[in-house]
Amino acid sequence: MSTEPKAPRRRRLPRSFKELTPANHFSPRTFFRELVWKALITPRTGTTKTPVFPRLTDNELALTWIGHASFLIQLKGLNAVVDPNFANWLFLLKRLRRPGLTIKDLPPLDLVLLTHAHFDHFHKPTLRRLPSPKVCVLPWGCGSLARRLGFERVIELRWWESFGQDDWRVTLVPSEHWGARTLRDTQRGYGGFVLECHGRRIYHAGDSAYFEGFREIGQRLAPELALLPIGAYFPESFRKVHMGPDQALQAFVDLGAQQMVPMHYGTFRLGFEDLDEPPRWLGELAAQAGLSDRLHVLEEGVPRKF
Repeated sequence: MSTEPKAPRRRRLPRSFKELTPANHFSPRTFFRELVWKALITPRTGTTKTPVFPRLTDNELALTWIGHASFLIQLKGLNAVVDPNFANWLFLLKRLRRPGLTIKDLPPLDLVLLTHAHFDHFHKPTLRRLPSPKVCVLPWGCGSLARRLGFERVIELRWWESFGQDDWRVTLVPSEHWGARTLRDTQRGYGGFVLECHGRRIYHAGDSAYFEGFREIGQRLAPELALLPIGAYFPESFRKVHMGPDQALQAFVDLGAQQMVPMHYGTFRLGFEDLDEPPRWLGELAAQAGLSDRLHVLEEGVPRKF
């Protein structure tokens, strides 16, 4: 299966609400009931902590899950965040678990990685408040969105292109998703990132359905730690753009990674499954496959060394 970026197609205006997403699953009544109303009547949970970041040696890595697809990745001499989002609301969508830490608790940032332009991954109010962000790396066609957000430098990449400074390098890799921020967007890219630093390789998949490209990512870049999305997979049509725990576990095997950290669940209600279903099901599947010791379900705001 080819993993070259798809040529942009001229996008006509939708003929119905159902056509507002690539998976053709938008029903206004069902959307409001499942994703808006149920979230509104669900109390917000989770606690915001004051993190204690560990001191790291040359080859140590610390990972802090902020929530949703947001992570702080730390190696010696490098502080990086991926898809930071501290919002309590995304338009009508309520955040159901508090961020694990506050923006003021973040260290000064050397690198910000943004996987695509969707509002839950590219949250401008959060980006404007980040502490001293130096370099922002993002897919092709997204650089214009990052203007006047405080970055010293903005780098756009296409699939398999890399950018690096000092001891780190980051590569944009393919995903099975889409990148439009508005209905008329046809030029914006999307993908995941493999970050290499001090001999460590961390893969953040961004948003993705399952596809054959995970094998190629593993063969080319051999990430040891894989951050994979497991939520927003029900009903079945959602799997055109997202993965369920079963597919995420298969993606982990395809990658050949050593450790897996799940993400993209439990924070915003983006699918019709129960919020606690993705990690529960993933745990069952990992146990059946003999992979429980390689699965790490993180608590928001608590740094973990790998």
